[in-house]
Amino acid sequence: MMRSLSITPAKCTGCLQCEMACSYENEGVFNPAKSRIKVFVFEHEGRNVPYTCTQCADAWCKNACPTEAIQINAATGAKVINEGLCVGCKVCTIACPFGTVNYNHATGKVIKCDLCGGDPACAKACPTQAITYIDADWTGYDKMRGWAARTDTQSAAQV
Repeated sequence: MMRSLSITPAKCTGCLQCEMACSYENEGVFNPAKSRIKVFVFEHEGRNVPYTCTQCADAWCKNACPTEAIQINAATGAKVINEGLCVGCKVCTIACPFGTVNYNHATGKVIKCDLCGGDPACAKACPTQAITYIDADWTGYDKMRGWAARTDTQSAAQV
């Protein structure tokens, strides 16, 4: 069974525990700037929205990588960076339409969410369950794909 992160923005309080847990898990420091998940703050709406790699089925970052450094973890389905193959060219950062692949200046390589090997620190740390790690069939991925495939002449009811 494939699992994926499910994010419910309405439950997010903006505590940044997800960012802290991610940075500690992946970089060994409590530093939100080094996190692979970010909480966007929409001040005018009074909302916080956690945001990270969606592990796209047809990952543009993976397809764009000239050294094939982005590979699929067979156990989790996550697109992971093979640091031995990454040359830090940043082509994947440009290819990602969501801006969730980032360059790490300290290593000269790119970083992105890898689902922490199947035990995401962000989901474990979230006190309100705004971020959960659930069966991929329950994340609404198919519904999102349906909306994306819709043409301007189709109504939402047809999806």
